[in-house]
Amino acid sequence: MIDMFAKEDPVISEEEAAQYDRQIRLWGLDAQKRLRGSRVLLAGLGGLGAEVAKNLILAGVKGLTLLDHEKVTEESCRAQFLVPVTARGQNRALASLERGQNLNPMVEVRADPDRVEDKPDDFFLKYDAVCLTGCSRDLMMRIDQLCSKHNIKVFCGDVYGYYGYMFCNLGKEHKYVEEKLKLVKPTGNSNDGPEAKKAKVDPNETTMVKKTASFCALKEALEVDWTTEKAKAGMKRTPVDYFMLHVLLKFRTDKGRAPDPQSYPEDSRLLRQIRDDVLEALAVSADLLNDDFISYCFSEMSPVCAVVGGVLGQEVVKALSQRDSPHRNFFFFDGRKGNGVVDYFGPN
Repeated sequence: MIDMFAKEDPVISEEEAAQYDRQIRLWGLDAQKRLRGSRVLLAGLGGLGAEVAKNLILAGVKGLTLLDHEKVTEESCRAQFLVPVTARGQNRALASLERGQNLNPMVEVRADPDRVEDKPDDFFLKYDAVCLTGCSRDLMMRIDQLCSKHNIKVFCGDVYGYYGYMFCNLGKEHKYVEEKLKLVKPTGNSNDGPEAKKAKVDPNETTMVKKTASFCALKEALEVDWTTEKAKAGMKRTPVDYFMLHVLLKFRTDKGRAPDPQSYPEDSRLLRQIRDDVLEALAVSADLLNDDFISYCFSEMSPVCAVVGGVLGQEVVKALSQRDSPHRNFFFFDGRKGNGVVDYFGPN
């Protein structure tokens, strides 16, 4: 939707410069200007959505729309810090508005209590980035396909118990700048030997390098053909989280929700069955996912929301500011192991 390499940067006022002084020192005035010219749609105000909202509001985007039709429940209050405990039964987006706006009065924060599924295509076209949390596979694919056609950046994410993921599609040609240490040309003469003639890195000087990264659609990323020789050869390096994501997305499609602790026996049986069906459909070994993962993918864990929300918010900021190398194109987090991994899936 925007190309900040060609579009004139918005003006940063003195008040904004003071507010964002620390960030400007970190990633530069130009990057902050691009953020201040960007509008973001955030769908899904669960624990992960609250973390992303906090990070984007504090970063200083132009505007943030909180879209969610769900009601505040006891379960959602455990990981969702933007809603007061007294707001049970209220709409999650509306209940999150006051605390969200208080984080940064300079950002236009709005709440929309409608269903994201009911929004027409035109609704999404007024944003520079769309972030979908807790959404179904079909919905994410539909919005990703739409936004890709209009150069709108798309982010998806979710948290299932100890596990979480993030996906991003920044388009076929995402331009950004990266800070690199400057190479200093040698000053020695021809008699100083070969080492003196080599360019050396100056740790005290940096230069900005323009780069381009290419991304694929979510549909392509999820529909990898694992029967090809190339895919089989890379199987050992493939994080098992990718296949777990397929299982959990299928569960959400079938049940219209994430695994629920209050339905643990029933949901556990269904997860086991979906696991078997998904791995068979993908033509991969049934041993990739043992039963152990099932008991750890219930509810939203606050620490996992914080990690995945931090990475997801960071990637939105990097993409909109066009500063620093983006994660391409998945980030998976395993709270049991305490580690995350970035990997690319889709056509090269």
